[in-house]
Amino acid sequence: MLISAQHISYQLPSGAMLFQDIHFTLNKGDKAAIAGHNGAGKSTLLKIIAGQERPFSGTVSASDTLYYVPQHFGHFNHLTVAEACGIAEKLRALDAITAGDASQHWFDIIGDDWDIPARYQAAVEKWGIPQVTPDQPLAALSGGEKTRLFLSCIDIFDPPVVLLDEPTNHLDYAAREQLYAWVAATSCTLLIVSHDRELLRLCQPIWELQADGIKAYGGNYDFYAAQKEVETNALQQRIANQEKTWKEAKKQRQIAIERKQHADAQARKKAKTGGIPKILINGRRNAAEVSTAKLEQVHTEKVSDLAAELQEVAAMAQLQRIMKGYFEQSALHRGKILAQATDMNYSWTPGSMLWEKPLSFTLRSGDRLAITGPNGSGKSTLLQLLLGNLAPATGERYVANTRSLLLDQDYSLIDRSKTILEQAVIFNETGLEISMVKTVLVNFLFGPDTWDKSCAVLSGGEMLRLALCSMTLQNKAPDMIMLDEPTNNLDLPNIKILTQIFSEYKGTLLLISHDKTFITEAGITGELELKKA
Repeated sequence: MLISAQHISYQLPSGAMLFQDIHFTLNKGDKAAIAGHNGAGKSTLLKIIAGQERPFSGTVSASDTLYYVPQHFGHFNHLTVAEACGIAEKLRALDAITAGDASQHWFDIIGDDWDIPARYQAAVEKWGIPQVTPDQPLAALSGGEKTRLFLSCIDIFDPPVVLLDEPTNHLDYAAREQLYAWVAATSCTLLIVSHDRELLRLCQPIWELQADGIKAYGGNYDFYAAQKEVETNALQQRIANQEKTWKEAKKQRQIAIERKQHADAQARKKAKTGGIPKILINGRRNAAEVSTAKLEQVHTEKVSDLAAELQEVAAMAQLQRIMKGYFEQSALHRGKILAQATDMNYSWTPGSMLWEKPLSFTLRSGDRLAITGPNGSGKSTLLQLLLGNLAPATGERYVANTRSLLLDQDYSLIDRSKTILEQAVIFNETGLEISMVKTVLVNFLFGPDTWDKSCAVLSGGEMLRLALCSMTLQNKAPDMIMLDEPTNNLDLPNIKILTQIFSEYKGTLLLISHDKTFITEAGITGELELKKA
């Protein structure tokens, strides 16, 4: 046993419990993964295990050294690369000793790590960032370079236990493949938070974090997905049974009320003929009213509980049906030229071209194209050129007068300064009455209690739903949709929904993604590979 967690709970500043009663044991050699919905607290739990957050209750014990690779690096940006890696003091000590300072203090710091510069250089070269030097500011590195740097530190220190939080989020295809190979081959004990299905296939067990504990699945992602499918089917059957019970409960409620009303009418009739003392009649009336009210309350509660469960489960299926119907409006005939490039290149700085070779291609309606290439190869820049937001430095570019929409990982079509309702109104090209706009929001699971919520605080899944909602409020479906790393901030259920929605889209689809599974399941049939100069 390397890590043991007992009775872990975490309380949010609002006083609500994020999760509670978390128990698990991570044994030597395990390569476990934590899955769960966005907002379930996966990253928070990993921070608690790493000692960077304090739990509300419970204990975590570790019998060996832990190394933690975070998801976000913003709070390290004030550090140098060496400081972020934890080798700055050792490098200073080595420099001091090399310069002739024989103080014992420096020898205590350097310990046995005389080869730390060589280990650093070998590690950054292995992970594809040989140009990153220890004295560079971390803030100058891209997201992918920062992730590679922290992965390099694993090789520098060779820790027995590694905690990884969404390690593939900022990595390009080549770096992901390198990480997969490392995970498969390493003897380190691993605990990984990820929505990357390729990475999760290398992990077992899968622990699903829920509000009231962890549910363990004893295999890798494929086993986990199969078990979730079985559970979903069982739930669907339960829902069908509950729907039948719901209808029967409503019927019995009506029958019971009618019987009481009939009994009360008979009692009143007898009272008029003098057959029953008045005091007894009044008592029976009061008892009947109480009994009827109690019966009605029981049945109403039962019906309401069942209705709530049915509504929650059916909501996602309804969302997919809405999007399928909306996308069927995209009716450009197949083969129409939407965009064309001839010897096109772009330059961020004068005299320096972005691509190794100028781009020449033709994009036709109905094409489903993946734009691939390493980080920095200009994939997102190409989308901006096709949208007309940038002008090429050389060559020619033609873009037809069609409707295009970009859905990127930051959901930039959503105005963070607006509320949910205000965002929907902005996209209301069809001129719907405000009451109908609210109805559309409800269809996308945004109830009245969310309409005044700021878009700035939405989760990845909520951003996705609001973006899709905004699209449906436009006059017609876009002829071309561009997806730029759309799965980066989504949990597994939302990735599944996104996949199902865009696999049924009949228009032209351009996709930037390093998620191989998503590319395949979205029905991509072509590739445009970019190479930077």
